[in-house]
Amino acid sequence: QVQLVESGGGLVQAGGSLRLSCAASGRSFSSYNMGWFRQAPGKEREFVAAIKWIDSTLYENSVKGRFTISRDNAKNTVYLQMNSLKPEDTAVYYCAANRKWSDVRSGGGYDYWGQGTQVTVSS
Repeated sequence: QVQLVESGGGLVQAGGSLRLSCAASGRSFSSYNMGWFRQAPGKEREFVAAIKWIDSTLYENSVKGRFTISRDNAKNTVYLQMNSLKPEDTAVYYCAANRKWSDVRSGGGYDYWGQGTQVTVSS
């Protein structure tokens, strides 16, 4: 069992930055691939970024060059550094844990989810 708790969301102006954190409890965090997803009001949940247990990364096209996913296995934490934020980045952001890298873009491929943290970008 893995429990995930996100933090770091908030209100920021367009062009600003936020760093989201996702703290994991439970065993074997380092063996999981970790992903970030987001869901805006009235829209479906979408993939944002993922990091393999051995540090390979994958990004959704609209965040490439602006967002960076990283992990600290010693702290059981995964991060999402978000720079050059845009109003269209406004959403609830969720972290999730997955064991199959080929499924990281699909929300259905994840075993555990956090409760989400709100990110609001004003124009």
